[in-house]
Amino acid sequence: MASARITDEPAYVLHRHDWSESSLILEVLTRGHGRVALVAKGAKRPSSSLRPILLPLQPLHLSFGGDAEIRTLRSAEWMGGHVMPTGDALLSGYYLNELVLTLLARDDPHPGLFDVYSHVVSVICSEHGDALQTALRAFELMLLREIGLLPMLDVQTMTLGRLQPSERYCLVAEGGLRQAGENDRSSLSGAQWQQLQRALGSDDAGFTDMLHACAPVVGELKLQLRALLHYHCGVKTLRTRQMMIDLQSL
Repeated sequence: MASARITDEPAYVLHRHDWSESSLILEVLTRGHGRVALVAKGAKRPSSSLRPILLPLQPLHLSFGGDAEIRTLRSAEWMGGHVMPTGDALLSGYYLNELVLTLLARDDPHPGLFDVYSHVVSVICSEHGDALQTALRAFELMLLREIGLLPMLDVQTMTLGRLQPSERYCLVAEGGLRQAGENDRSSLSGAQWQQLQRALGSDDAGFTDMLHACAPVVGELKLQLRALLHYHCGVKTLRTRQMMIDLQSL
């Protein structure tokens, strides 16, 4: 049962669309209440104080209430600190939001994952190139682990056999982690998968540990995780990825 009134809740806007001539429906990620749908009444009016605040990739504190599936936004405060990204960084932010919208259920709080999301947004708004790609890979792994869709990365999934450090292994959507074959497009060594598992499995591990583990294998890991994410999202290609492909072809 949803609380009747929530105040001063850390949040990010994931998506927004028109509800009426003057109002918006928002999908937001909150720290204490997970993904929540809100109606922002009057937010499209030129005089509304909400109009310049309810933007994606910006840290907010929200107050909202109601017990219906779509609750009512009472107030929003911008917490500052980020300049809206542009270009590839902005598309990466939309990709991040698409993953959260697709894979996280509503009203299912994941405060630790919210903190990781906040770290990745900071990277998106300030970094480019390898640092940005590494942050996205780290988030993908931590998201999949959080919702129970990532197998253990230090054993072969079907046999539970230990990985050999020098052998190559690949992550497949329906079979988990297995030894790589000649036709596999990409793979990681057993030692590299084990390092990723140590970063994921440590009780005191955080986002920085995941960045360090992902950095040496960011290119190969991107290919490994793409098929797994598409499989669990139920799509052949995520919308933001297709947009990136289309823009690169122009």
